[in-house]
Amino acid sequence: MVAGHLQEKKGYFYMVLNYTVGGKRKTKWIPTGMVVKGNKKKAEALLWETRQTYVPEVEEEAVELSGEIMFVDFLAMWLEIAKSTIKLTTYASYAEMTNKIIIPYFKPLKRRLTEVTAADIQKFYLVQLERVSANSVIHYHAIIHRAMKYAVKTDLIISNPVDKVDRPKKNEFQGSFYTEDEIQDLFEVARGTKLELPIVLAAFYGLRRSEVLGLKWDAIDFQQNTITIKHTLTSCKIDGKKVEVATDTTKTKSSRRTLPLIPQFRALLLQRWEMQEEYKRVCGSCYNTKYLEYICVDEMGNIIPPNYLSEAFPKLLARHGMRHIRFHDLRHTCASMLLKNGVPMKQIQEWLGHSDFSTTANIYAHLDYNSKLNSAEAMVTGMRAALTTVS
Repeated sequence: MVAGHLQEKKGYFYMVLNYTVGGKRKTKWIPTGMVVKGNKKKAEALLWETRQTYVPEVEEEAVELSGEIMFVDFLAMWLEIAKSTIKLTTYASYAEMTNKIIIPYFKPLKRRLTEVTAADIQKFYLVQLERVSANSVIHYHAIIHRAMKYAVKTDLIISNPVDKVDRPKKNEFQGSFYTEDEIQDLFEVARGTKLELPIVLAAFYGLRRSEVLGLKWDAIDFQQNTITIKHTLTSCKIDGKKVEVATDTTKTKSSRRTLPLIPQFRALLLQRWEMQEEYKRVCGSCYNTKYLEYICVDEMGNIIPPNYLSEAFPKLLARHGMRHIRFHDLRHTCASMLLKNGVPMKQIQEWLGHSDFSTTANIYAHLDYNSKLNSAEAMVTGMRAALTTVS
């Protein structure tokens, strides 16, 4: 995380970030757009978020590359170049797969960048498919392809060998989901626990884990009775350290959506607000004021980390003898309930915040039994005379 502080200039707050690149000390001024009066807490929150997510720009011309560089060294350099062009969480994922899987495989081969062939990459895929799923290999493919595409763009190689490689076919995945009775039992066992609110938000609204934990009080409109999904909280490893990344953006543009705040949730959230106020009063100076904007915090005001949900949720199920599903499967449960109650697939797409209709259809088509019944009834009506003759 880079260092930084707030600076006042002409009546506005500016963020001043300090970091080191290539052994040189750098300072960057970033305007907050906030006037000084009455905005100190908001500016401090923005500064904290920016310090966590800011990736110093790497000057490409400072990195010496040639086609004779070793392939593994090229991948390491490319990662640093790409760092300033992608999300921090994406970079963390790329870095982990490159450093733990791709580089260790290719290093013993001692290939220069210009010597890497389609056959080398294809063999790498085949070896990896013996230990991981096709979907994992597809991630490796995306990294190598993007790196080699950069090599072509910068005239280090003539063509991209990955274009000649057959990418593995993606595994079709069908998520698990709870029945109405099971979800009701889950609500009962979660009542009063730290998992209660995340569970009901994921099951009823179909929110992703990052959307549940990123939910802020400014997303709740108690006057218009709406809830807007516009913040996320994720985690990733940077230089071996696990960090939480909070952003005021969603996974895709379509993921930003406004949903109705039903009376039951309105009451639950108001109760949560009162609880947080009471915790602040009781804990006094020990209460963590860094996350006052967030809804999903613990008794001491600490943000609930993403991994906590993934680890605590199955433990809750096991403790009460309930069928095992993942936390993300509560989102699938939401979709299955909507389909069962006759909600059209297009509306489910909008409710879940999928970027396009095909994503929703591909994931949940196998659950859409009602539409199949309607199709069967339509066929019976259309072919009644023929069916009568057959019988």
